[in-house]
Amino acid sequence: MAQASAVSPPVGGATSKIYPDAKTALQGVVADGQTLAVGGFGLCGIPEALIEALRDSGVTRLTAISNNAGVDGFGLGLLLETRQIRKMVSSYVGENKEFERQFLAGELELEFTPQGTLAERLRAGGAGIPAFFTATGYGTVVAEGKETREFNGKHYVMETALVADVALVKAWKADKAGNLLFRKTARNFNPACAMAGKVCIVEVEEIVEVGQIDPDQVHLPGIYVDRIVHNPNPEKRIEQRTVREGGK
Repeated sequence: MAQASAVSPPVGGATSKIYPDAKTALQGVVADGQTLAVGGFGLCGIPEALIEALRDSGVTRLTAISNNAGVDGFGLGLLLETRQIRKMVSSYVGENKEFERQFLAGELELEFTPQGTLAERLRAGGAGIPAFFTATGYGTVVAEGKETREFNGKHYVMETALVADVALVKAWKADKAGNLLFRKTARNFNPACAMAGKVCIVEVEEIVEVGQIDPDQVHLPGIYVDRIVHNPNPEKRIEQRTVREGGK
């Protein structure tokens, strides 16, 4: 059974948030049975190096909060193949055949959550809001077993916030204080996951000095970020490559 191990020192001293690699950044943080919030949408904006290091750590019985589970053989699909995930909190089974197979076979627990509700549950967790009411899902299986109320003649479902033991996040750029800048649609669920995690580890393509990111351009303040890993050359696979007929 994998347990949190001794923490390796970050690069630049004990007060630095920068760690030499993904494996080191996970040390002393991840352990069996934890709940993890993992950023990304499909394969866009996923912390691929951190996911691979998580697989190699051998931790098991994980609950993964993520919009989906990547694809077979990449992203969170790697952790499904090794059976390290026991439960997914997701809005989409997606293109992952192993995800679908395990769920239909009763080997994987799945908490389906509408996409907007998933984002709001994460945001609420980061904001310290324990629950909220939404009209989404009322009258469907999504509402089964949940409290419902009527406001101004309309029915709503109560959804609880999501808080993770660890958040694994991908950003484009960070300064050494952990202030983050995301690149276009790769921002997706990443800021919400970061805020919902008790510990946030971020994988970035570029690290700059404090002050080199314009304060008006900071998408997520460094107060939410605990550890930073530099991955300058991520693979960035395309989930579904579509081209014109004839390749033109």
